[in-house]
This record gives sequence, C-alpha cells and structure tokens, in this order.
Amino acid sequence: MIRRRFLPTVALFLALTGVAGCASLPETSPVQVLRQVGDGEGNTPPPGPVEGSNPLDLVRDFVFASGSSAAEHGSARRFLAADAVEWDDAATVTVLDGQFDTVPAPGAQDASTGTTTIRIRGTAVGRLSSAGAFEPDQATFQEDITVVRRDGQWRISNVPAGVVVPLSIFRDNYKQVRTWFVDPVRRLAVADPRYVPSVPSKAQPARALELLLAGPSGALLGAAVSQFPPGAQLRSNAAVGPDGALIVDLTGVGDLDEPARQLMAAQVVLTLAEVNVARVRLLVDGEPLLPGRPELTREDVAALSAEVQPGADVPGLVVAGGRVRQLTGPEPSAPLPGPVGNGAYYVESAASTGDGRRLAAVARQGSRRILLVGSGAEGSVSPVALDATTMTRPTWTPTGGEVWTVLNGTVVARVLVDGTAPARTGQVNADQLSALGPIRDLRLSRDGMRVVAVVGGALYTGAVARSIDGEVAIRNINRLRPDDLGEVVAADWRSAESIVAVTRGTEMLVGQVSVDGLNVQQVLGNNLTPPLTAIAAASNRPMLVTDQTGVWSFAGGDQAAWKQVLGGAPDAVPLYPG
Repeated sequence: MIRRRFLPTVALFLALTGVAGCASLPETSPVQVLRQVGDGEGNTPPPGPVEGSNPLDLVRDFVFASGSSAAEHGSARRFLAADAVEWDDAATVTVLDGQFDTVPAPGAQDASTGTTTIRIRGTAVGRLSSAGAFEPDQATFQEDITVVRRDGQWRISNVPAGVVVPLSIFRDNYKQVRTWFVDPVRRLAVADPRYVPSVPSKAQPARALELLLAGPSGALLGAAVSQFPPGAQLRSNAAVGPDGALIVDLTGVGDLDEPARQLMAAQVVLTLAEVNVARVRLLVDGEPLLPGRPELTREDVAALSAEVQPGADVPGLVVAGGRVRQLTGPEPSAPLPGPVGNGAYYVESAASTGDGRRLAAVARQGSRRILLVGSGAEGSVSPVALDATTMTRPTWTPTGGEVWTVLNGTVVARVLVDGTAPARTGQVNADQLSALGPIRDLRLSRDGMRVVAVVGGALYTGAVARSIDGEVAIRNINRLRPDDLGEVVAADWRSAESIVAVTRGTEMLVGQVSVDGLNVQQVLGNNLTPPLTAIAAASNRPMLVTDQTGVWSFAGGDQAAWKQVLGGAPDAVPLYPG
C-alpha cells in the first residue's frame, strides 16, 4: 500500500507464493443502483507520460497513475523529473470523487526557471490512514504541482508529499479487507474494514496479518480490542504448506485460556478468509494454537462472529395510527396483542429484539413521551422511568438486554432489561455527538459496536465504548458524505458495514453508504412520493421506507420499482428486529 510502512514484511510477502482457495462470506442482498456517486469516467491508469503531453494533461495522467502502489508507485514516478525523485508517496492517500480539474495556478509561469504550476482541484471524500483504514472527510481539495520542461518534454519537478487518487481508480487498485477484532463484553469477533493494494495479490495475506497484529483502526479504538498482546508477532514468515494450507506460526502471545485461544483463531482465520485463504494451519511457537485442531477454516470459527441477524421467523413490524402491527409474516397488518396493539397507548415508534421476544415502544401521553418495555410475543408492556418531550425510536443491543432512545434530542438513555428485576435506566456519554446538534435518530449496529445517528440533518457514525466500571460512551465520531446525501431524515443498518438513509433531497431520496463513508450509492426511487420520513433495513430483507402514501418495500436485484406494502399510512414507522 505505502512502501515505508510495509518494508518490515517484504520477506513475508515473498513467501506467500501459493495461496489458493476461496472462503465465501455472507453478503447482503443486492441493491439496484441508478448511479455510482463519484465514479467519474472510469479511466485506466496510463503506463507512463504520453510523448508531448502539455502540463495540464501530464498532471492529470499523473493523478490517475498514482492509484497503483506497485513498485513504490512506479507508474506515477515515471512522470517525475530528477528534481522530484524524493517524492514522499508514503505520507497520505487522499481520495477524490470522480470529477477533478487540472488548471493553471495563479502566477503559474516562472520565466526565470522555465517552470509552470498546475493546480489540482476537486472534492476529497477522505483519506487512507497509516493503518489502512479509510477516514471520511468530504471537503474541497486543491494542491499545486510544479512542472518543468526538460529535453523538450514536460515533467513534474515538485509534488507535495502523499498520493492523490480518484475514487474510481482507488477502487480498481485497492481491495477492502475486513480485519477482525473482539467485542470485550460479548467476547465475539467484530469486523473492522481496511484496504490493501490489489497488486500483487500474493502479498495480500501478509498485509492483512500485519494490519491485524497492529490492532483496531481509529474508528473502533476504545471499543474493540485484540487478543494479540503488543509483543505478538510472526515467529517465521507465513508459508504455504504442501497441502495448500497457509502456515501461520505466532510467538509472544502470552498465556491464553481456551476461550481466548478460540477468539485469537477467529481473528486470524476470518481476516485471512477476506483474502481468499481457505485453510490456515495456526501455530504458536510451532504447536497448534488449538490443541488437536492444527488446521482451521472459516466455518470452524464462524459461530464467533458478533453480528446478530434477525431470525427468519421474526416478522417485521410497523407502527401506524398509534398501534403496533405485523408488517410481514403470516398475518400482515394484524395488530400485536396487548396494549401496544389495542389502542391502550398511542404508540409512535417501536423496536423488537433480534429474537422477537422483547419489545420497546415510545408512546405519546399528552405533550410528553414515555418508553414502554415488555414482551414482544404477548404485547404486555410496562412504562419505565423515562419521560421527555421527544424520544427517538428505540434500538436494542444484540443480546436484547439493553435498549436505547434519545430524550429531547440530547440525552442518550439506556434501559437495562435482564428479565428478572425491574428495568433500570442509565445514560450513555454522548457528549461528542450531541455537541453537533439535536439527535433526531440513532440506531445500534447489530454487532453492537457502532451507532449511526442523524444529527442536525447530517449522518454520523460512532463507536460504542464500554469501560470495566460500566460506563458506556459514543466515541470516534465521523460524518459521512454530506455533499452527496444532503439533509438526512432517518437511517438504519443494512449490515455491519452498510447504512441506508432517507433524505430530503430530490435527486437521492434513498442512499446506501459504507460505514467508513468511502462509497455512497443512490438506490432506485421509482414510485416513491417525497418527502420520506422513515426507513428500516436488515441483511437479506427488503428495505422499507415511508413516504406520503404509506410503506414501500424494495429488495433490489431485478425489482424495477418500490412496491407498496401498507397504504394510507403517511405516519407509519416500519421496523425490523434490532
């Protein structure tokens, strides 16, 4: 990826010459896309400068060539004059959207030196960190590059440190790899997206291991941990054995009990599965990490993945006209039993746990809101000790033992439900989030490690950090693609790495955004009547949105338009478990 950072593992790269096989990981159902925001023209990076290029074209081709990190950005270096041979390509990788300009900078010509200055201007969507994580920061970008005429040809004589590359070229040259770390509370593996160069592919396992040993990225810092202590390292270069399994021999891992060994195995095997390593012979100081199980596959550790998917038999629900009803399942539109379905409370929003056993609902009483918590199957609920002018729709942790809601746009409340004692209320430290504006919507990811929030009309993500003394905080706040999304109304998690949102825009009514903000896609908007007010999503289930006529469903794939599933309900709030 960046040459100085990967020098310690060159020998490891060279040893990985026969990695084969394919480990398939669960995918969300496809989303039909009208356009890919920031794709640009899809130009192929040139092999080197074109003979007789003018300064503007030279710099433009240099930017496209910079996407390839092979041979220390060897393709891009062919555009440099001898003056620029010390270009520091390891400083940063700034990713631009698809449209950028190369124009003469003010006072571009310098007759005394025979140079001219070309300005790159466009919009940056973010930067790749030294840990291979994408950090979103959509903002205006400009950078000046000096070119000089030598032997009748223009070449770059001065270029700022770092690499600038269009998004489409970045996608062509980098592969997303989920590195896996540990939820310290549930003791399960959680994904942390990173990016490694696509070429050479043989080096990808080594680079993935390097990122894994370095620990979680900034986005999950303080939330996820690693079973690898700081001194852990490879005892020898990873190598492919005679049977095709990748041999990974570790040292310095310390004394581990059996659960810790299993989690360490899950971290390694799930991470390597991202780069098509099907079988891993995982050793510590030459002996199997898991005694009696020298060789592991993704299936051997899949049960340790933290993301909870709603049960296939747990129906989607909808709140409409003050009542909670089934939206999917054997009896669509049937009200739930008990006070949430019979009108005893005027319900405004609700959420069930992943298994459907518990239900939380926000109900209106006069000008105030209360939170009800109880049984999802029976519909029996009781008020908890929360009262506010406004409450956001509830959201559950993966275990179903905790439900969150935002009071008056500022206070993130958590209610602990253990099934035996009365519900207990607490507060999440959300100062970093509430300082940005009123919180209009907040959803916990289904692995429990992140939140997505709509704050002041913008879309944000944050990590859920839990301390040993029981404090819970939302940290590492990132804003996602403000220029593309505009004013956001509501959002939900489609998967642990993907968010869907509805906006007040006219061009992108529904957008799907990667959790790190690198990618944003416009979802088909046929049949929808804006403004949209609510959205619900889950892996392998159709998206649900509410427009001015009711609730609509879209599953992607070959579906050509949204289908109405509930009419005459402009106030409806659909929900999937979680």
